[in-house]
Amino acid sequence: MVSQVANQASSRDALGCTSKTLARDQELCRNGIHLYRKQVVSDQVSEVVLPANDRGFLIGVSMAASHRRNIYHGRGRTDYSFSPGSLYLRNFGEDYRAEIDGSFDFMLFEVSHMQLRRAAEESRSRMFDGLLEKAAHDDPVLSNLVRALAPSLDRPEEAHGLFLDQVSMAIATHLVHRYGGGRGAAAGQPLLSHRLERRAKEFLDAHLDRDISVGDVAESCAMSRSYFIRAFRETTGMTPYRWLLERRVERARKMVEETDVPLAEIASACGFSDQSHLSRHFMQIIGQPPGRLRRTLRG
Repeated sequence: MVSQVANQASSRDALGCTSKTLARDQELCRNGIHLYRKQVVSDQVSEVVLPANDRGFLIGVSMAASHRRNIYHGRGRTDYSFSPGSLYLRNFGEDYRAEIDGSFDFMLFEVSHMQLRRAAEESRSRMFDGLLEKAAHDDPVLSNLVRALAPSLDRPEEAHGLFLDQVSMAIATHLVHRYGGGRGAAAGQPLLSHRLERRAKEFLDAHLDRDISVGDVAESCAMSRSYFIRAFRETTGMTPYRWLLERRVERARKMVEETDVPLAEIASACGFSDQSHLSRHFMQIIGQPPGRLRRTLRG
């Protein structure tokens, strides 16, 4: 019996799922950001078991059709029905056991105590001391923020540090304000001075082909990450990542129009993971793929 229990425990992953039952098992861990997608396709009951630990909190967002989840609290149990987009927020500091009836598909975002404290400090909220736990909960803002990270799991080589940082910071700040009781200090809309706007853009321009973080750019302007993102967005009308992406595409377009450099080399020179990555964003921003633009210009 002891051996059987030990084997079951050893087969569970970092979130308490039994690895062999998962039809989809994706994970992205980068620069303190931990993102997962777990899917089971079955008509059986599966179990998630995870002992208490000090990793912080976990957000789970349902990506598929409705399913039922029974969550145990000691000898008691509460039954929940999850619809697409509904979520749970649970504390890693508590033992967790749940039975899930049938198939499920969840995006999961792990947030540490340090990330939450930093979000509270940067948004001038009262000190973070915990979050309200939720299950089968409706929060479209939080749900959409977590789901926005799904492409980063599907194509991790294209996941840029600026984008991951921006979304992760937005999630942590939302958690502090909505579930941690934090209230940000009253303030007007922040703006960058012309000097700091120029410095930030020059820094981004100089790192178009690199994977940088919000902290890197904010530090060049001697600002906190949260203040910098808000000030940059208010000043330029777009987030730092969006500005960087449009500059990358603009540089790529110039190379397409003025040189005969192969598209794969242009993609690499402009910070895209490959030609397909370049073509998708080129199409979104320019309105046509780079190959067609080059053929049109060459007649």
